[in-house]
Amino acid sequence: MSAPALPLPPPVAGERVEVGNAATGRVAAWVAGPAGTRALLLVHSVNAAASAAEVRPLFEHYARTRRVWAPDLPGFGASERSDRAYTPRLMTDALLATLDAMQRETADVPDVLAVSLGCEFAARAAVERPGALRSLALVSPTGFRGTRAWRAAPGSTRGVPALYRALRGPGWGAALFRQLTRPRVIRYFLERTWGSKAIDEDLWRFDVLTTRQPGAEHAPLHFLAGNLFSADVTTLYESLALPVWMSHGVRGDFTDYRGKRVVEARANWRLTVFPTGALPYFERRDEFVAAYDAFLGALAR
Repeated sequence: MSAPALPLPPPVAGERVEVGNAATGRVAAWVAGPAGTRALLLVHSVNAAASAAEVRPLFEHYARTRRVWAPDLPGFGASERSDRAYTPRLMTDALLATLDAMQRETADVPDVLAVSLGCEFAARAAVERPGALRSLALVSPTGFRGTRAWRAAPGSTRGVPALYRALRGPGWGAALFRQLTRPRVIRYFLERTWGSKAIDEDLWRFDVLTTRQPGAEHAPLHFLAGNLFSADVTTLYESLALPVWMSHGVRGDFTDYRGKRVVEARANWRLTVFPTGALPYFERRDEFVAAYDAFLGALAR
């Protein structure tokens, strides 16, 4: 019999609010910062140990001057982790529900910053709800690896049903997930994300805890089977009409951005490359926020 899960602390230092609806199930978001300021929505990535803890340095920095929101996407953190289909539609609906909650608090149009696979969901939300976002920042976004363009039917995914069935198996999916989320394995994947052994130890500790929660395997198994990757992501990125800032690093596993050629010449896109791994704001927060603030400052002018 497995030991009971240790309580999961908040991923960031903010007030917990519930923003879900019938389409999303329970979605927890964390909010901090002065009311009445332009809101900033931070969207974490998707992986075996994902949560809003992945955006903690930015949450802490911007909460001093802005109203900052950071949801735990469905299947992760403090949000519902039930056994259901985890798809781009579900994740996008969770972001739209968060935007609805933000709009009830203020009429200001927020800025949105998303990380890795979270960028695909944020882009879809921006395309589906024109005018709901002032700007979109994409940090190490998926969908640009290699030179292949992804322009399949709207809403289609890159999921492989047979692979999902094999991963889940007749009862061994949870055991497989436990093997993939042993503390040493989590450290290994963070080192590949950083491109260095100098990872953020607080994030590693939180990742270990969050993967021990009931139902933690459900969303990651869909992720591993490709069910959360959009097969129309190139079309999504090309459809973005609002100002977009894209950034990425040069170390680790997430350095192939040859596909960005389809957007880098567009007038509404700005690109910055940092001498870091895939989460540059953990390594060079001041440099990262200076570049992001310069992008936002240009919008204000």
